[in-house]
Amino acid sequence: MGKGKGKDRGGERGAASLDRKVYEERLEALQIELNAMARWLQHTGRRLAIVFEGRDTAGKGGAIAAIAHRLNPRMCRVVALAKPSERESTQWYFQRYVAHLPAAGEIVLFDRSWYNRAGVEKVMGFCTEAQYEAFLKQAPAFEKLLVDDGVLLFKYWLTVDQARQEERFAERLADPLKRWKLSPIDLKAREAYAEYGRARDAMLDATHTKRAPWTLVDFNDQRRGRLTLIRHLLDHLPDTKVAEEQLQFPPLKGAPLKERFTGPLKPVRSVRDQRLGPGRGAPPRATG
Repeated sequence: MGKGKGKDRGGERGAASLDRKVYEERLEALQIELNAMARWLQHTGRRLAIVFEGRDTAGKGGAIAAIAHRLNPRMCRVVALAKPSERESTQWYFQRYVAHLPAAGEIVLFDRSWYNRAGVEKVMGFCTEAQYEAFLKQAPAFEKLLVDDGVLLFKYWLTVDQARQEERFAERLADPLKRWKLSPIDLKAREAYAEYGRARDAMLDATHTKRAPWTLVDFNDQRRGRLTLIRHLLDHLPDTKVAEEQLQFPPLKGAPLKERFTGPLKPVRSVRDQRLGPGRGAPPRATG
């Protein structure tokens, strides 16, 4: 896999980063293939579930966005569950995930998954040792049931070195648009990099099976990582070629009509006709 450097924050020291224009061209070609894959799922009724796991800042959200961005949102769902409710914490551990599994023709992208128990819950002490051991035994059986029922299950672990992780933590802290990604748990995780590695190894050893294998992808360079992951996904699905429906697009019978409103409601002024931010005509900000 390629390595990047410099201002490309997804890059790795020591080699040129992947040019953004080149990345976007390659990604667009893959997204066309992803749309063909989605048509195949709809045509065949197959179900696709993809698990994205990895350390904090590895790039799970970006990889998921790259896949979902050009797909029909009615067919492709992102599942990113919050911590269990009081009621959910009394259920069978896998129960709340079952409700989010795909139906015929659907794609579900798990932004973290049931593997929380083998990672953050284990390292941070959010589960008991008995719960952890039970998970390692039950996860392969749970996934076998899914695959035996016809679910196409892919499990990706996104790898990132600690130096790169530190850079991304610092970036999130400095950027107000990314600060929501940084939590107290993330900051505690900085001190447990090696411990997370040991937990990951134990998880892989217990849950990497022939029916539901893990695939590790280097995400020190996030752009290359996304392209590599999507290419791997497409290459490991059955032949997904389905003829695209040819839609007729005849010309209008008359001149195009303008959007008109006869009542008191009118569209707000466009940004080219007004100052950005609070100004004349903008409602006052709440105070107090």
